[in-house]
Amino acid sequence: MDIVTQGIIGAWAAQALAKPGEIRRATMIGLVAGLPADADIFIRSSTDPLLTLDFHRQFTHALVFIPIGALIVAGLLWVFFKSAIPFGQLYRYAFAGYATSGLLDAFTSYGTQLLWPFSDARISWSLISVVDPLFSLTLILLLWFGLRRHTAGFAKLGTLFIGGYFLVGLSQQAQAASVVVALAKERGHPIERMVVKPTMGNLLVWRTIYQSGGLYHITAVRVTPFGRSQYHAGEPLPLFRFDTDLDRWPKDSTLVSDVHRFKHFSNGYVALHPDNPRILGDVRYSLLPFDARPLWGITLRPDQPDQHVPFENDRSQIAEAMEIFPKLLTGSWEKWHDL
Repeated sequence: MDIVTQGIIGAWAAQALAKPGEIRRATMIGLVAGLPADADIFIRSSTDPLLTLDFHRQFTHALVFIPIGALIVAGLLWVFFKSAIPFGQLYRYAFAGYATSGLLDAFTSYGTQLLWPFSDARISWSLISVVDPLFSLTLILLLWFGLRRHTAGFAKLGTLFIGGYFLVGLSQQAQAASVVVALAKERGHPIERMVVKPTMGNLLVWRTIYQSGGLYHITAVRVTPFGRSQYHAGEPLPLFRFDTDLDRWPKDSTLVSDVHRFKHFSNGYVALHPDNPRILGDVRYSLLPFDARPLWGITLRPDQPDQHVPFENDRSQIAEAMEIFPKLLTGSWEKWHDL
């Protein structure tokens, strides 16, 4: 998730374990420990733009790295806390804070290599957005009460809140998925695979993508726990055929290798940009939940097969998204269809 929430979750985990009289120290240690896993974003190369995609949410987020990451954090913080608490207790709080990083990110849709080095699978449960103000602000409030009252009780209450929030996300995801399954059945489309992910900052509007008959079918779905469901289907998008579309380039070229790396990063959900066939995009992400235009992708340069491909972000939809998205959230958008 976003870096602020990562620190908050780390602080929550350590505060929940804190002994009486150590609430503030534990909270600070957990806050710091929840941040370093995302330092992998600084692994970059001026000649290989995809290197950062290879390493972000990789080994620093893996379950096996938690003891090492916690030890590094504890070692750095020992200079400041050695006169206050034993190293073992400091490590315990650092371990609690660091352990949350990879697990929290796996609940989003970006993809986290929790099982590295045994598996390079990018785990993404897609139950919460990368940025969710309601989730983050509630935890900040509970942490603040815990600090003010010098008790771990509010952090333990936060445990119930986090569990409950993820259960709501799971329920909303299942409801959105059922809408899409019903639509696909009505269209006569057998679903070959599907992803259902929350849009930015909420659990009401979901971006759904299913693959059928050589096409990605992208549909925005709005679901509420006790109300009606609404949907809007975007334009179908042809799959990028790795078995045929890559035949035009040498198999051992850097270009083909980079396409496969981007495929792995995107969990295979890739297609050519509908407005620019030189861009191979990650279909999972767009600023509007029904839009086929990807938020990011790689630029294919067939005339330079031995050069690494550029990684591009498309911000051209920002103004349109800012106008439409509030209407999507409130259900007042005129193009919603009731189910």
